[in-house]
Amino acid sequence: MRTLTRIGIALGIIVSSLAFAQQQDFSKVVISVHKISGNIYMLQGEGGNIGVSVGDDGIVIVDDQYAPLADKIRTALKGITDKPLRFVINTHHHFDHAGGNEMFSREATLIAHDNVRKRIASGGIGGNGGTVKFESAPGVPAALPVVTFDHSLTLHMNGEDIRALHFPSGHTDGDSVVFFTKSNVVHMGDDFVTYGFPFVDLLSGGSVKGMVAACESVVAQLPKDVKVIPGHGPVSTLDDVRRYIAMLKGTSAAVAKGIKAGKSLEQLKKDKVLEPWKQFNGAFITADAFIDTLYNEQTGKRPAALFKH
Repeated sequence: MRTLTRIGIALGIIVSSLAFAQQQDFSKVVISVHKISGNIYMLQGEGGNIGVSVGDDGIVIVDDQYAPLADKIRTALKGITDKPLRFVINTHHHFDHAGGNEMFSREATLIAHDNVRKRIASGGIGGNGGTVKFESAPGVPAALPVVTFDHSLTLHMNGEDIRALHFPSGHTDGDSVVFFTKSNVVHMGDDFVTYGFPFVDLLSGGSVKGMVAACESVVAQLPKDVKVIPGHGPVSTLDDVRRYIAMLKGTSAAVAKGIKAGKSLEQLKKDKVLEPWKQFNGAFITADAFIDTLYNEQTGKRPAALFKH
């Protein structure tokens, strides 16, 4: 998710991402550093989790949060190593993950899937086709990834292969999951989060079906003891991802059953069809907001992806 406050999302308010970043007070945000495995770290602050690889070749970070936090992020990195930042990989285009691009492009090369560059460049409307809707302004040239890829890209850095693999139509149409192959760590971006029901940006080519496919592929490919950095939340395990997949499949089936029975969107909400998954209900994406997502996806009330592969 890019820039909305939790209250704004719950109420379906349209918020400009640029205005949000300018108006929010980041002065009290603390960037915490968590060592994950070997030379891999995670930074947490305000926005998406940042994955960090450090070593003799320099620093690679995965995502960069908000522009006003750039100096705090730099300070946190200096507390880990005196090596320079060389690469930034964006997991997707949302402002809470790629908002620092313009600041970090001064010292590092920006890397992302082709669609991330296109969406940052164009700006536009995102959301779930219902209660969640937001607007972002076109990005400045310095915020655009200068190295893009279609399917996958590998950086040979710090003694391991750092592999970015594109999964289409999950959280957005530009998602990448980043594997630190030797360290046995994976950064999943917002295809996997721990805050509850996920935000799926249908208006940016995302889908719950694609999110399930991405998560299942990760579970199938990786060792059972891999450490998982979610887009938001604490470091997790593949068992956490499996529980997340079960929730996505179960909620999808519940809404599909209601649609087949001829129930309207309003009836599905009134019937509380997601009550069996109430532990995932949160202030960010409520059960009703997630019903919007599932209903709009399954009834075809969502636009086709703007950017093809």
